[in-house]
Amino acid sequence: MADKNIPMREALRMALREEMIRDESVFVMGEEVGAWQGTHRVTRGFLQEFGEKRVRDTPISEMAIAGAAVGAAMAGLRPVAEIMTINFAFLSLDAIINHAAKIHYMFNGQFKVPLVIRAASGWGDQATATHSHTPEPIFAHFPGLYVGCPATPRDAKGMLKASIRDDNPVLFTESIALYPKPGPVPEDEDFLLPIGKGDIKREGKHVTLVTYARGVEWSLQAAEQLAKEGVECEVVDLRWLRPLDTDLIFESFKKTNRAVVVEESLPHYSFGSEIAAQIQENMFDYMDAPVKRVSAMDVPLPYAKEIELMALPNAQKVVDAVREIL
Repeated sequence: MADKNIPMREALRMALREEMIRDESVFVMGEEVGAWQGTHRVTRGFLQEFGEKRVRDTPISEMAIAGAAVGAAMAGLRPVAEIMTINFAFLSLDAIINHAAKIHYMFNGQFKVPLVIRAASGWGDQATATHSHTPEPIFAHFPGLYVGCPATPRDAKGMLKASIRDDNPVLFTESIALYPKPGPVPEDEDFLLPIGKGDIKREGKHVTLVTYARGVEWSLQAAEQLAKEGVECEVVDLRWLRPLDTDLIFESFKKTNRAVVVEESLPHYSFGSEIAAQIQENMFDYMDAPVKRVSAMDVPLPYAKEIELMALPNAQKVVDAVREIL
């Protein structure tokens, strides 16, 4: 089958629709997923096609959404629960962390929780501090919960379909800034990307850029700029923060001996810290320079547009970090 060039939101819609047609135990639930067709239009047309039984508009209560989804998954269904933006997922931490992530272990495998929680993520567009978060590393801290962060429409489709079919709970985050960005997507209804496996988005030999989600865009832009100066960056897209594809990171680092971690999240106690520690512990003999980190600044995101952009990562900050370690 040929690929279609579509935005990420349409790739996600395609994945969801295909899985709902394939498996009647799959249903979607969340605020405004039905009559309003989804805040980000991922569930556009679903209510008309699948009906109210499988497209559930919920009360405005993230704890109720996540709690009901956990119960439905334990009972044998495959819910895909939408949290409108990941900022509101903080209200459902008990259901996600204390229940979804732990039930399989605490009941000695007697229960499974085949649950996907979708959440729009990311900083920017003057949404102010309380609506501008990229907290995926917080969720990736907890064993028992998978955390996926696609960077392209193709990855979004393959990763979401794999998440829905898996028997483990998955937090699936979608960068708001990437929703409208187009890319080639396979029309194959069985196109899956394996959980826990990253991807080399650009090959290089001088520096490894380890990143995910929107950081892939900044890293590729920086790599393009640096290539004009004769510096070839290898861009490692993790795709998954848990399970983490450390083998892919290490193999790339063996080639380049230098690394920059690029993330949209905050700098302290961060994913960049984890990657830097993993490289230092496991690849010390290959290190030619300290691992550099590019992230958002350590502040609640300001409202004023120019200051907001100053606080966020961008391609130029990646370029500057690469130059420092060369």
